[in-house]
Amino acid sequence: MHSQTALHLPCLSWASGYGCSNSRTHLAKINTRCVRRRFNGQHGRSYLFDEVVNVIEGEPYDRQMTTGKHVVCDISCCLCGVTFGWKYDNIYDGDPQQKYRKGKFILERSLLVDVE
Repeated sequence: MHSQTALHLPCLSWASGYGCSNSRTHLAKINTRCVRRRFNGQHGRSYLFDEVVNVIEGEPYDRQMTTGKHVVCDISCCLCGVTFGWKYDNIYDGDPQQKYRKGKFILERSLLVDVE
């Protein structure tokens, strides 16, 4: 059985953000924490964030991606358990240009809703 680590960060009050498409739980602020918006995930367009709230991290594992091999943890909603992205846990040394992703989070846009 895999252990999971909950990131129970306080859900700060903000004007608008992204939430879980199932439970509508707040996950990320729209503009202030979004590092990049031009990513492709498993379900299409994805966003890279440097901080998210109300998620549970799964166990780290190796994943081969178009940018190379990375160690990632799936992230899911702390309320309903739906998986909607991953965290870059580590970046292999093959491409130093990918190092900025370490510790950041990918949220799949098609699995999110706009929340206020």
